[in-house]
Amino acid sequence: MSANTIRKAKKLVESGGVVKIEDDLFQIKSSSDPGKSYFVTSDTCECTGFKNFYKFHHGKGLKANCSHLEAIRIFKDKNSD
Repeated sequence: MSANTIRKAKKLVESGGVVKIEDDLFQIKSSSDPGKSYFVTSDTCECTGFKNFYKFHHGKGLKANCSHLEAIRIFKDKNSD
């Protein structure tokens, strides 16, 4: 995972861009368009980056990821105390 993805994810969490809706459903603001947000679960996102992941990494055995999925992991870690 790129350092840029992690940096964007941390910024989303720190700026309050992650809202927990249900146990495994979050609404996360877009890092590029402040008027947009995505519904995200622990393993899927409706953003373009996630949808295009396999197109760009096909056959490399990687699991799709994006800054929104990483933001959920960071959010859960910060709020698990």
